[in-house]
Amino acid sequence: MILALNNGCTAPSPAPLAAAAPALPKPKMADKVVVLKSQRVLELLSQGEVFETFPIALGAHAEGPKRRLGDGRTPEGLYRIDGRTTRTRWSRELHISYPSAHDRARAAAEHVDPGGGVYIHGMPRDYGPYDPPFWLRDWTEGCIAVGNAAIVKIWDAVPVGTPVDIKP
Repeated sequence: MILALNNGCTAPSPAPLAAAAPALPKPKMADKVVVLKSQRVLELLSQGEVFETFPIALGAHAEGPKRRLGDGRTPEGLYRIDGRTTRTRWSRELHISYPSAHDRARAAAEHVDPGGGVYIHGMPRDYGPYDPPFWLRDWTEGCIAVGNAAIVKIWDAVPVGTPVDIKP
């Protein structure tokens, strides 16, 4: 189609407006995190369905639940994500609500410090966006470690308050 301009010249019709780009789908949000210690896997779930799985490394003495400060074990039980930080030597950290009231009571009965500071965290920042396909050994002091690309995905999908079920 040609348009006639007031000065007698003609110009091509303007191109039709491009359709707006479709909105990107919202990233899936987890309503639960499950850690399967014996399988060395962390799962993100939404409405009971696993939508993402990551290999993990655990405390250096991974068998059994955490009992006390310094035992190198990862807790077992039902906890929550109760904090997040990037002010760490790791790329990012999601704090797990260990010790629970039950953990504190057990530790008090055994006259030991239950410990704390248990996180889901990545690797040091200088490793870059690296995710190992599996971990050769457990190496944390009781935390749950994932790769640096994985922790970004987990960070984006897991809000504070999300339940974390850590199974043997």
